[in-house]
Amino acid sequence: MAHNSVNVVATKTKPQSSRSWVSIVATGESEALDVDKYAIMHRVQIHARDLRILDPNLSYPSTILGRERAIVLNLEHIKAIITSEEVLLRDPSDEHVIPVVKELERRLPVGNEEHHGQGDGKESSNAHNDADAGEEDESPFEFRALEVFLEAICSFLAARTTELETAAYPALDELTSKISSRNLDRVRKLKSAMTRLTARVQKVRDELEQLLDDDDDMADLYLSRKLFSASSASTSPNYYLTSPTIGSKISRASRASLATVRGDENDVEELEMLLEAYFMQIDSTLNRLTTVIFLLLHCVFFYSLKTFLLPALNFYLFLVQLREYIDDTEDYINIQLDNHRNQLIQLELVLSSGTVCSSFYSLVAGIFGMNIPYTWNNDHGYMFKYVVIGTGMCCVILFVFIMSHARYKGLVGS
Repeated sequence: MAHNSVNVVATKTKPQSSRSWVSIVATGESEALDVDKYAIMHRVQIHARDLRILDPNLSYPSTILGRERAIVLNLEHIKAIITSEEVLLRDPSDEHVIPVVKELERRLPVGNEEHHGQGDGKESSNAHNDADAGEEDESPFEFRALEVFLEAICSFLAARTTELETAAYPALDELTSKISSRNLDRVRKLKSAMTRLTARVQKVRDELEQLLDDDDDMADLYLSRKLFSASSASTSPNYYLTSPTIGSKISRASRASLATVRGDENDVEELEMLLEAYFMQIDSTLNRLTTVIFLLLHCVFFYSLKTFLLPALNFYLFLVQLREYIDDTEDYINIQLDNHRNQLIQLELVLSSGTVCSSFYSLVAGIFGMNIPYTWNNDHGYMFKYVVIGTGMCCVILFVFIMSHARYKGLVGS
């Protein structure tokens, strides 16, 4: 009874941090693992902060980290640890990870010693296959696994882009033929989905670009080369290449790549070519997304303006026209007032001219009306008639002269 109680307690106190993993070795054989993070850390010799990057409960950007004996890779749904001997892939039961596991099982055995030249009768019949595989053997195990992951994530993102493109163009056609709230809402949702996908593609592209810009980071991904360098410090290179113990741990592909360490430990041309190929592919996907997003934004803005702001725009144009009509009416009234004012000024000019002339006539009459004795007035009664007529004619001539001069100067209209 006590024994059963102990078992129950032991079951209840079992750690809850275990996660599902799958281990795929160079022969293509896979093994399901149900271990906790401490076992994984001890198995691949990485720190907890590196393993935390692969935690699905935490949000980390796309990352490819090179460590002493492992590559920590976090690309969207692909969360893996690559060593020189095996690949540890997290959550192998995920629907997006299952195809990746099958692809690793299919492509990793290529160039492996256990799959070529076993049996005396098979060597001659498979000579051509061995020759083809020999060319691929030059890539280390970790690069073959990395290539599978990069190809998978690029294909996954390109497929998502194609799906959104396929849905976007018909939506744009429908919006062009019929502007409605439903079509606008559909285009907005597609635009939001493409924006989110663009951010994901941008993160993968930035990570590849960062790796390509730093040769030291790329050199850290040469796990087989670093393993060879560490082993050659205590063992001669010839013994290392012929030792069955070490040779059983490293595939022929890895050992072929390790031979290049004698020339230049900083040579990263092979990895650079691999990364550049998938960088161009992910960059092409990003350009496709950017183009479609631009079209969606343009259409959403234009048709939103046309649908919702057109009445306001029409009302604004009506107000502008009304303001122009009011301004024109005001200008017309001012012109009429100016015309009447000019007529009054002309009348005032005529009256002022007449007043000046009559003042001259009054001046003469005043002179002769003064009570001053003078002798020439005696016996000259006819002079009154001449003075009156002469003064009147002078006043008329003066008035005509003033009016003619004003008309000549344009002061009086015709």
